[in-house]
Amino acid sequence: MTVVLKLGGSVITDKDRPETLDGDALERAAAAVASVDSDTDLVVVHGGGSFGHHNASEHGVSTTEGTHDASAALAIHGAMTTLNGFVLQRLLERDVNAVPVHPFSVAHRDRDGRLSLPTGQIRTLLAEGFVPVLHGDLVAHEGAGATVVSGDELVADLATDLEADRVGLCSTVPGVLDDAERVIDRIATYEDVASVLGESESTDVTGGMAAKVRALLALEASASIFGLADLDAFLAGGEPGTTVE
Repeated sequence: MTVVLKLGGSVITDKDRPETLDGDALERAAAAVASVDSDTDLVVVHGGGSFGHHNASEHGVSTTEGTHDASAALAIHGAMTTLNGFVLQRLLERDVNAVPVHPFSVAHRDRDGRLSLPTGQIRTLLAEGFVPVLHGDLVAHEGAGATVVSGDELVADLATDLEADRVGLCSTVPGVLDDAERVIDRIATYEDVASVLGESESTDVTGGMAAKVRALLALEASASIFGLADLDAFLAGGEPGTTVE
């Protein structure tokens, strides 16, 4: 069983305060990950939250707008590796065999913006009993310098290349919400929810919930979008929140 889990940056950080961790939320998430059965091949991806998004926004870098400035690239990537270190520390404290995989070192985009993320390293780490932990980051982008790669993009690529059995996105909301703030049980097409998907209220350079749904709809495997309170249920095999299929 291969599971790809995304921990939203807005879940594990205070997204409205630059480079501020939500320690309690990260503790809860780490405890849930530590409960996963040892027979499960788990890949964790976390978003940028207040570490990545604020730095990227300050330097005018997004998934489409790049930079050729090394100092800007180092500021954005450095903030993400700092957050990644916090995530790894919490997981290691719970005996999760977690190790980092930094997309800036392995991935790139072609001139049309298509992402290439080699997964041989990740497959080998899984086979050797590790839990790879990736994160939103910068990647080399032909003709644009370096651009942002979102956690959602990484999840989509990983789920496809690794032929994941289950995909989960842990968010700050209990699922995709309709106009009455009720959780939408299932989404089969983007048109089903286009009218209710707005922009993120916090600084987000990667597209918010709309981008999440579009990425998940393109997958072979069904995926779940849920809140932190349902992370244990998802990792136990349930389908909390919204199922995107």
